[in-house]
Amino acid sequence: MPLSSRVQFLRNLLLLPGMSAAENTGVQAIVRPTFAEAFRFWLKLGFISFGGPGGQIAIMHAELVERKKWIGESHFLHALNYCMLLPGPEATQLAIYAGWLLHKTWGGIVAGALFVLPSAFILWALSYVYAAYGDVAWIAAIFCGLKPAVIAIVASAVIRIGRQALKNEVMCAIAGLAFASLFFFHVPFPAVVMAAGIIGLIGGNLWRDKFLVIGADALTGNDAGLAGNRHAGTGARDKTSPWRGLRVAAVCIVAWWMPTLLAGLLLGWQHTVTQEGIFFSKAAVVTFGGAYAVLPYVSQQAVTHFGWLGAPQMLDGLGLAETTPGPLIMVLQFVGFLGGWNHPGGLPRLLAATLGAAITTWSTFAPCFLWIFLGAPHIERLRGNVKLTAALSAITAAVVGVILNLAVWFALNSWFPKPGSVDWFAIAVSLLAFTVIVKWKWGIIPVIASAAALGLFYKLIF
Repeated sequence: MPLSSRVQFLRNLLLLPGMSAAENTGVQAIVRPTFAEAFRFWLKLGFISFGGPGGQIAIMHAELVERKKWIGESHFLHALNYCMLLPGPEATQLAIYAGWLLHKTWGGIVAGALFVLPSAFILWALSYVYAAYGDVAWIAAIFCGLKPAVIAIVASAVIRIGRQALKNEVMCAIAGLAFASLFFFHVPFPAVVMAAGIIGLIGGNLWRDKFLVIGADALTGNDAGLAGNRHAGTGARDKTSPWRGLRVAAVCIVAWWMPTLLAGLLLGWQHTVTQEGIFFSKAAVVTFGGAYAVLPYVSQQAVTHFGWLGAPQMLDGLGLAETTPGPLIMVLQFVGFLGGWNHPGGLPRLLAATLGAAITTWSTFAPCFLWIFLGAPHIERLRGNVKLTAALSAITAAVVGVILNLAVWFALNSWFPKPGSVDWFAIAVSLLAFTVIVKWKWGIIPVIASAAALGLFYKLIF
C-alpha cells in the first residue's frame, strides 16, 4: 500500500482539553508554553520534520506530548483522529490544530506556516538546481542516513502510542487486524478507518469497558492534559455560532483563492501559473489519502493533460520531496516549479517557475487552515461524547497497526532496496537510532543530525 496512505492513518486521533491544576490527579502535568516558546518549536519542527506524515506525527508526539508536555496524550490523539479524516496533508493539519490549541488562531497560523515554509524554500532551491543543471545526486549523499533514522522514529512511535492505546486484548486485536489488512491485503486507508470506527461504535454499546480506552480518563475527569490546554487558551471554549463559521469560511476562502484570481487578471486565465492555481485548488479538496494517493491523479493531469513536465521528472520530484523536511505532498511544488519553468508564457523562466511553485504551494496548503479553524471548535465540543470516544478508541488502536505497517514498509524499502540485496549500513543506522531514542532518550534533532552526518561520511568513504 502506498506510503502516504499508511502514514495518513496516523491522523486519526482526537484532542481532549482539560481540568484545572487542582484537579490534576497525577496523570500528566501539562505545561503552558508562551507564544515565543511555541514559535521557536514550530520553527525547529519545520527543519526536522523528515519521514513523511508518519515520521512527522511521530516527531510531534515525541516533542509535544512526551518531552515538552504541552498537550495531553488523549488530547493529541483526539486531534489526530479529526485531521486524518480530512482531505490534504494530515501532518500539516495536525500542526495547525496543535498550534490552535495552544494559542488559538495566531498559534494555528504560525504552526502551519512554519511547518511548510522551510521545506518550501529548500525544495525551491533544489528544484532550481534540478531544472538548471539536471544533477541532484549529491543530495542523496547528504540524506542517505536520514531514511534509516526515520524507521527508528516511526518504530518508537509505535511503542509510545501503543502503550496508551492498547490497554486490552480487544484493542490489540484491532491493531493487529489493521496491520494485516494494510500489509497483506492492501486494504485502502479510508476502509480501515471506517471499519475501525464502526467497530468502535458497535463495541461501545455492547462492551463499553473494552472500548472506552482513549479519552476514558477525560470522561471521568482524570486527564491532566485537559486542563492544561484549557488554561493555555484552547479552542474548547470558542464559540461555534453560525456567524463565526461564516466569517471564518469567508476569510479563509478569499485568502485561498485570491492569488489565483490575481494571476488570472494579470497574466491571463490560460497562463500556466493561473492554471496551476486552479488545478491544485481543486485537487486540495478531493485528495484524500496523502501524497502517494494524490500522485496518480496529479501525474495524469500534469503530465498527460497539461504537459507541465514529463513522467521521469515526476519521479525525480518525489525523490527530492522525500529527502527534504516538511510534508511529502510538497512534491506538488516541484510540479508547479517545472510547469512554470517549461512553460513561462512570456515571463522570465525563473520568475514563472517561482510563481508556479508559490501558487501551487499556497493552493495546496491554504485549505488546511479552513478545515481546522472551521471544524476544530465543533470537534472540541464532541470530545466528551461516549459513543464518539468509543469509536475513536478503536480508530486509535487501528492507528497503532497503521504506524507499525509504515515502519515495516520503510524498513523493507530501506534495508532491502533491490531483490536479493541488503543495505547493512541502513540496518545499522536504524538499530543505532532506535537504541538511542528508546534507551537513552535522545531528542529528534540529535538523532537526525547524527544520521545525516553518518550518511555523508559513509558516502564520502564508500
